[in-house]
Amino acid sequence: MSTETVRNDPSTAKRVTTQTLQELKAAGLPVAMLTAYDYTSARILDRAGVDVLLVGDSASNVMAGHETTLPITLEQMIYHAQCVVRAVEHALVVVDLPFGSYQSNAKKALYSAIRVMKESGAHAVKLEGGQAAAPMIKRITKAGIPVMGHLGLTPQSIYRFGTYKVRAREETEAEVLRRDALLLERAGCFAIVLEKIPATLAADVSSSLSIPTIGIGAGSACDGQVLVTHDALGLTTEFNPRFVRHYANLADEMTRAVEHYISDVRERRFPTEDESY
Repeated sequence: MSTETVRNDPSTAKRVTTQTLQELKAAGLPVAMLTAYDYTSARILDRAGVDVLLVGDSASNVMAGHETTLPITLEQMIYHAQCVVRAVEHALVVVDLPFGSYQSNAKKALYSAIRVMKESGAHAVKLEGGQAAAPMIKRITKAGIPVMGHLGLTPQSIYRFGTYKVRAREETEAEVLRRDALLLERAGCFAIVLEKIPATLAADVSSSLSIPTIGIGAGSACDGQVLVTHDALGLTTEFNPRFVRHYANLADEMTRAVEHYISDVRERRFPTEDESY
């Protein structure tokens, strides 16, 4: 392989940008995306080489213990984003705009996006929705802020859906999703998350767009994949949908380590003389 080929390989980019994601799609190289909410985890994920770190409103679930993503506030999202940005040297950092921070009008959406960018130092924002979200996306991108879209199962709308089941199985809803994906691309999105939709539909949408799609429970034909890090590493034990693959079982590892620590403390095996002053 020539040095020129290596230099032009988007997967070797020192710093991932929205343009890098476009180049990865053009090269047929899938984007690897994970969530991050704190400095220590983000530092590990970034050094491992992940392309995109999403400061997701899933922090409401895995960090704060809420049942849904709805309670988390803009201020809390900015705090988590600040922690992640301090750790990152390679990945593109995208921050979810939380429920209530953009839905009412484009002016409020822009205000929220500006706060995220200025106060956290993140590189882009993400928001949920199709046709209704398009005016907000246009306003934000017009201000120079990159926006990632999100279609399919949109967790901020869970009370409207009433279930976490797969979306767009019926052709009527599938056709709306196809139209919404094209609409979000025209509105200025640099990428779109497709969550929990049939794999054939995700493949169809991905091939119809010039921007990358990032799948979660949407099959392998998307231009990239995202998982909640706590799920991928086996830190969450109550949430086991079929689209989650456990790459580790850290909940058991941590439990064993803590039990070992407790035992050593009880039996005065810790600290030893070498661990004392």
